[in-house]
Amino acid sequence: GNTSSKASEKDPLTGQPVEVLWVKGSGGDLRTSTRENFSSLYQQKLIDLQDLYGNREDKGLKSPAEDEMVGMYTHATFNLNPRASSIDTPLHSFIPAKFVDHMHPNAIIAIAASQNCEKLTEEIFGGEMGYVPWMRPGFELGLAMQEIVKAKPDVKSIMMGQHGFISWDDEEKACYGYTLDCIEKAAAYIEEKYNAKGGDATVFGGEKYQTLSPEQRRETLAAILPWLRGQVSQQKRFIGTVQDDAKILRFVNSKDAARLAELGTSCPDHFLRTKIKPLYVEWNPQSEDAAALKNKLAAGLEAYREDYAEYYAMCKHDNSPAMRDPNPTVVLIPGIGMVAWGKDKSESRVTAEFYNCAVEVMRGAEAIDTYISLPQQEAFDIEYWLLEEAKLKRMPAEKELARQVIIVVGAGSGIGKETAHRLVK
Repeated sequence: GNTSSKASEKDPLTGQPVEVLWVKGSGGDLRTSTRENFSSLYQQKLIDLQDLYGNREDKGLKSPAEDEMVGMYTHATFNLNPRASSIDTPLHSFIPAKFVDHMHPNAIIAIAASQNCEKLTEEIFGGEMGYVPWMRPGFELGLAMQEIVKAKPDVKSIMMGQHGFISWDDEEKACYGYTLDCIEKAAAYIEEKYNAKGGDATVFGGEKYQTLSPEQRRETLAAILPWLRGQVSQQKRFIGTVQDDAKILRFVNSKDAARLAELGTSCPDHFLRTKIKPLYVEWNPQSEDAAALKNKLAAGLEAYREDYAEYYAMCKHDNSPAMRDPNPTVVLIPGIGMVAWGKDKSESRVTAEFYNCAVEVMRGAEAIDTYISLPQQEAFDIEYWLLEEAKLKRMPAEKELARQVIIVVGAGSGIGKETAHRLVK
């Protein structure tokens, strides 16, 4: 997510105090962000953009006018700050509080991705948390939140359907504490319902397959992974991360895994990494061998690519970017676990982490209600949003040896050691 604060700063042109919104900029990780990762904007100029937008005849959700507002944020930049502003900037600006937190915690998204999200929000949080149905992040969502705050002054936070939540306060520590309280309250509610339904014994409909031993898992992966890497790397090379901890195995071995995997992920922050859905392979680890798994993976990959091409053809607009790599970035195998793919080891690990979050969201949503995913058109409009495409183009160029696996023999000393260090650089 992202956080923001509104502070009084000295205007470099007039020398007078002026209110400035500091909000985490586009891209980057909140956990490792420093001052350089935050954009700074004149708060009043952002508010004044509402009049400019309101006079546009073509305004509306997902309209050209809304997208063009993102380019206008540059004109509100304070003190020539070069950090690109986030599309979430209006959410932070239009809420009249000094400190604003916008988060995507698993427990909250589990509620946001439930069929009866609005009713559950009222039940868990009472009148202190408002509700807004799914809307693509941007100017319209900021305006909708502003209206909620005006209509309900007692509201301290807003549940964002199929997305996350936003909370605020005029004191920074109070805002931080309240954000954590909301997450803990959601988590406690989920765990109570989860345990009442049978907990681990019945999660995801109960166990359908049993986990292979560590030795069997390694043997099977050794037999298929080099081939599988080649298959998913037909357009660009990928690096894999294997995960086979208890939680991911509990999911891939379950009766409901195929159904839930096919639904796909809900939170846009998840599926931008994991694609709209993973590839789940209906393979029986107790009665089928590695050769059968390879055959089922081959058939599954072919069907996945066709399905992705159909999704693109059905949802694309006249100005949509070209179809991206149709191969899955997450592969789920009963008895073995998950294989996640990325351009390097770091990205594949992050992809795995995001699908872990998606699994936890599904666990929570199914414990309290029924899990739902974003409609395909809404998912496409995020995945192929021109602003997301622009963000991808701003990414640094890949390093010369990206996507490669390199083995250095004798890397403990001498020439081998120097070679290993040189390759890393």
